[in-house]
Amino acid sequence: MTNLFLDALAGKTGSRPPFWFMRQAGRYLPEYRELRAKADGFLDLCYTPERAARVTLQPIERFRPDAAILFSDILVVPQAIGQTVGFVEGRGPVLDPIKSAAQLAALDPGRTLEHLAPVFETVRLVRSELPDDVALIGFAGAPWTVATYMIEGGSTRDFNTVKSWAISNREAFETMLNLLVESTTAYLVAQVESGAQALQLFDTWANAVPASEFDNWVSEPTARIVSAVKAKAPDIPIIGFARGIGPRLPDYIRKTGIDAVGLDSSISPAEAARDIQPICPVQGNLDPAYLLSGGDEMERAAREVLKELSDGPFVFNLAHGINKETPPSHVERLAEIIRTWESRA
Repeated sequence: MTNLFLDALAGKTGSRPPFWFMRQAGRYLPEYRELRAKADGFLDLCYTPERAARVTLQPIERFRPDAAILFSDILVVPQAIGQTVGFVEGRGPVLDPIKSAAQLAALDPGRTLEHLAPVFETVRLVRSELPDDVALIGFAGAPWTVATYMIEGGSTRDFNTVKSWAISNREAFETMLNLLVESTTAYLVAQVESGAQALQLFDTWANAVPASEFDNWVSEPTARIVSAVKAKAPDIPIIGFARGIGPRLPDYIRKTGIDAVGLDSSISPAEAARDIQPICPVQGNLDPAYLLSGGDEMERAAREVLKELSDGPFVFNLAHGINKETPPSHVERLAEIIRTWESRA
């Protein structure tokens, strides 16, 4: 059976572009909120395979996209290697921030696979229930983005603490990135062994990195993960999503070795078709605000993305995750628009 998503990542162009949506499983869905209420916190939901699998499958049953993405969180990796991680309602992630060499030395990538065993069981459960024409995407956070949470102790607007720490403690920060490369590689390979058919690396805060540090903090750690995963699973496509880096995208693609790249809304579809699509398959890039708004403006913007990118290898997605206030009916309409689009290729 044809898998449009995997075909697109392999550089093929079909009768229509495949699609999935970042954060397609989440708080905008009433069925998610119902299941979430039964869990003892967000991480309990992530670590309970039957419930995490059900959440992963909810948008597949409702919208029938061409790919499911594992329901989990990028911060399970720092927790797996020994950092205290929690989620506070209304505030988000809260971590015991790394401030010393002693804290860093206490982290152990060797704990990764044992700690994250429930996640791998979720992958197996989801894969067993998905139809053959719907692919399963595994994922992890890229080292820089995960490190921002580990050092800041949670979300941040200015990244001053992590950048200052990384610049002032270069050797220690390099050690942290090395730990994350090792742990993330093991985590991703185990997802593939459990049934994931593609992987995505989220570098959500790549745009906060100074240009002079971009290779050291973003491209090089990502390249090491890609290379190490490919050594174990050479046929697994890897999507890189480095949010907000705009003009650096071609260099990021070449230096990391990713198979496809996620596009945010800092680049127009026409620019992406001209400058990025000739290098590798692209994924994106409808701004989630259009999906939140719905109506004619959403349809116009979605068709513009489709018109510009459908003639080459392309996966329709958002420029970032679905907003929690988005009506599911808007998602249903967007899925219908994509599903009925006919490529000119």
